[in-house]
Amino acid sequence: MVKAIEPLQHLLSVARAELFTAVIGDVLDQMGLTRQFLRPCLRPITPVMRIVGWAMPVEERDLPEDPEQRVGKPFGRMFEALDDLQPDEVYICAGSSPTYALWGGLMSTRAKACGAAGAVLHGYHRDTSDILALDFPVASFGAYAQDQGVRGEVSGWRRPIEVDGVSVVPGDLIFGDRDGVLVVPQDAVAETVTRALEKVRSENLVAKALSAGMTSQQAFDTYGVM
Repeated sequence: MVKAIEPLQHLLSVARAELFTAVIGDVLDQMGLTRQFLRPCLRPITPVMRIVGWAMPVEERDLPEDPEQRVGKPFGRMFEALDDLQPDEVYICAGSSPTYALWGGLMSTRAKACGAAGAVLHGYHRDTSDILALDFPVASFGAYAQDQGVRGEVSGWRRPIEVDGVSVVPGDLIFGDRDGVLVVPQDAVAETVTRALEKVRSENLVAKALSAGMTSQQAFDTYGVM
C-alpha cells in the first residue's frame, strides 16, 4: 500500500512525474466520479504537452454582433484575470461560442511569467508558433486565428464554472495529456493521486509479467489490474 501523500506541492510533483490521464480517470471511476473528462477534442496542442496544475476558472461570454450595443473595455476583464494567475495554476476558460480564439501568444507569455502551469480553453487558440516557441502548455479544440476582441470578453474569474457538464471550482486539479483533459475535485485530490500512484506502479509490474510470458488472466488474478 502506498503511503498517503498530502502536501499540495508534493501532489503536483508526483502527478507530473508518474501519472497520466488514463490511470487518473480509472481511479476516479472507482471512486464514483465518472464524469470528470472534458470532451475528446479538447486536448493539448502537441502530443508531448502535459498540463498539471490548480484550476483558476474563467468565465467567457459572447459580445453582441451590433458594435453599438457593446459596452465596456475590449476583452472585458481578461487582463485582470490573466494578471491574477498564480504559480502552478491553470487558466481554464468556458462560456462562449466556439467561433473565435480564446488564447494566444502574448497571453501565453504573460501566463508563463506568472508561473502558470498552462491554459485549458473550451474553444480555440491562435498564435500556435509563438506558443510552441514558449513551450507553454495549452489545450484547446485546435488552432483558429479569428480574434475574440470584437466577439467575446471575460466576465469573471475565480468562481465556479461548468465545462462540458463538469463542475470546475478554484483549486481543482487539472490534468491533461495527449489522451485528454480531466478535472479532479479538490477534496478528492489526495486520495486520487495516492490511488493512481499505487495503480500505475502495479501496472508496471503487470507489464513486466506479461512480457515474461504470464497470461492476461493470470496477471489480472495476481495483481488485480489490467
